[in-house]
Amino acid sequence: MLRTPTGLSLIHISDVYKRQVLLQLRDEFPEVTISKIRFLEAEGLIDPQRTPSGYRKFSPADVERLAQVLRMQRDHYLPLKVIREHLEALARGEQAALPSHGGPGEPVDPLREQDPGQATAARIGRPELLAATEATEEQLDEWEAYGLIVPASGGSYDAEAVNVARLVADLGRFGLEPRHLRAVKAAAEREAGLVEQVVAPLRRHRNPQTRAHAEATAKELAELSVRLHAALVQTALKVSFH
Repeated sequence: MLRTPTGLSLIHISDVYKRQVLLQLRDEFPEVTISKIRFLEAEGLIDPQRTPSGYRKFSPADVERLAQVLRMQRDHYLPLKVIREHLEALARGEQAALPSHGGPGEPVDPLREQDPGQATAARIGRPELLAATEATEEQLDEWEAYGLIVPASGGSYDAEAVNVARLVADLGRFGLEPRHLRAVKAAAEREAGLVEQVVAPLRRHRNPQTRAHAEATAKELAELSVRLHAALVQTALKVSFH
């Protein structure tokens, strides 16, 4: 196997560059992965230069374009085809407005406030969720049948449901089906149950400050639980995420 002067196998150089990109994006996009970058490249959303050996090398402009794509996915729930067409129009020097799912020229507002008094009540509809994940109706029906995605009243979806749907879709590209993910969901529910055991007495307390502290405690415990889960998976697979 060929090796570089630094001792790194050439077959891994492409991933070395992508890991450097991950480090630059992780603060804003903690869920981004090397496989996600590969997928966006395969879909023509990014086109990094190649080294003389034929491996990709990401310039600052490539990283910024990748960040643009991820922001449009995250903030506007646009399908990749629409994102690609928008970026191509900008590259041609056109002053193209960011389109919505409803049709050309419509303002982008995929998140709708169901309760005007609460900024956290943002929801999107089924068409927007399908576009954001590039899933079919049948796939979404299956995700819901297995309890991976749970719509709110009226059939809308909150930001958490959108995030779960995107991850389920990404895993699906590796052949993992909803039936395979039931164990992951069950494990998550058990972890949530442990957190609830700790904070439930605080939430029932008469003191409002104690009840407020319960929410902060729940958030901190959830973050620690997620980090522990990731570390255990990493240890079990004997791989590094960085």
